Amino acid sequence: MNASKLKTLMVFKYLNQYSDEENPLSTTDLISMLAEDGISCERKSIYSDVSALKQIGVDVMSVTSPKRGFFIASRTFQVPEVRLLIDAVESAGFITPKKSEELINKLKALLSEGQAKDITSQVYSDDVNKCDNEQIYIIIDQLDEAITSGRQVCFNYRTRNIDKENKKSYTSKTFVVSPYAMLWKNDHYYLVCNKSSHDNLMNLRLDRIRKIEILNEPVRDISEVSEYFDIFNAADYSSKMFNMFSGKVESVTLLCELDLREQIVDRFGKKAPLTAVDSNHFETEIAAAVSDGFISWVMQFGNKIKVLEPQYLAENIKEKAQAIADLY
Repeated sequence: MNASKLKTLMVFKYLNQYSDEENPLSTTDLISMLAEDGISCERKSIYSDVSALKQIGVDVMSVTSPKRGFFIASRTFQVPEVRLLIDAVESAGFITPKKSEELINKLKALLSEGQAKDITSQVYSDDVNKCDNEQIYIIIDQLDEAITSGRQVCFNYRTRNIDKENKKSYTSKTFVVSPYAMLWKNDHYYLVCNKSSHDNLMNLRLDRIRKIEILNEPVRDISEVSEYFDIFNAADYSSKMFNMFSGKVESVTLLCELDLREQIVDRFGKKAPLTAVDSNHFETEIAAAVSDGFISWVMQFGNKIKVLEPQYLAENIKEKAQAIADLY
């Protein structure tokens, strides 16, 4: 490579890796860094390099106080954006500790070293709830390919055994399914799919999947196993799931205490109807997959929510509450 072109690229590398508003690099700094990499140059050539970088859109700023030098003022990702992404990786239970560390280091490289150090010192990492499936990237990639190409997949699905000795053992079952989407919900990554022996959708955790294989068999039409036609609506489906329990989607009428209006809007969206009943209560009608997950969601509010319709659901909740009372 032409020596002058290489020098300009090296100047960009130094500015990108080390400079920010609090840590500008002077011409002396840049000349010293270049010398360590075996490149000698005059001071005025640094200004030509900076000018060339500006011409291709790199936002290099020049400052004189409190220290004279250059720094990259705007990057593809700003500090708050990288912080958000790092926190998301840290909290994602389906990413193993090893892969979390690798991904976080890549995210830190989007900033200067000084900015990255300030961020990572504030991040708390808890590995207790992290999965141990180091094949998770391969699984995600294979499922994405299968969904895009409309083909079925075969894999082993692992669940934890419980025994008196508390030994770590697992049961593995082979599944052949039609995959439709991957959803990140409740801090887990799920595959929304259909098992050919059933005419509905099921949700399987990606971190429990092992030994995946893409088959040549086409997926079942989504209209055969769900309320959707042609295209699976991931946003709509996710909004109706509770703790990712599958169930028949029904219209449910709830009587709620007034102080739950924000929780209802947060869970079901701003379009959820809120109809005043009296000074302390309102009614709302929502679409939800009726399941144990939905029942648990309702019961967490105690006597602040009452199911009015459908009646069988109200009876199920009453029986569940009675069973809990009997347990104590």
